[in-house]
Amino acid sequence: MTSSPATPHTPRTPPLPPADALTVEVVDLIATVVARYHEEYEEAAARHTLTGAQARVLTLLARESLPMRKVAQQLRCEPSNITGIVDRLESRGLVERRPDPDDRRVKLAAATEEGHRTAVRLRESLNFAREPLAALSTAERTSLRDLLRRMLGEDA
Repeated sequence: MTSSPATPHTPRTPPLPPADALTVEVVDLIATVVARYHEEYEEAAARHTLTGAQARVLTLLARESLPMRKVAQQLRCEPSNITGIVDRLESRGLVERRPDPDDRRVKLAAATEEGHRTAVRLRESLNFAREPLAALSTAERTSLRDLLRRMLGEDA
């Protein structure tokens, strides 16, 4: 009789209950909104001769200067990708690297004045959500924002 090798015991998580029709519809609607947003974002970026990834990095850096590893964390990508994107944005005069005033060993990526202007023009050219959201009352937009934050685990 041969014995089989021991297999480590892995605790099983109980299966999730099947999604109800309303949940499926909500997920599908969210997916449609995300797809439309990405499509428009790519088109807007191209009008500014940027890739979608470059536009996302520039938009983030226009809000605050960050170390590139934090940019990568926020955009959920590899730091080496961010280095290349920042290099290309820097060559266009849209981003610059600066020493971190709190830690001179760290370099921050920051939008230049032209980078800030480009980020504003990019944001202004995104019309997809503007019209549908304008049809909602302030209370409805506030509720939507709070629900989305709650779904993402953020404080409302």
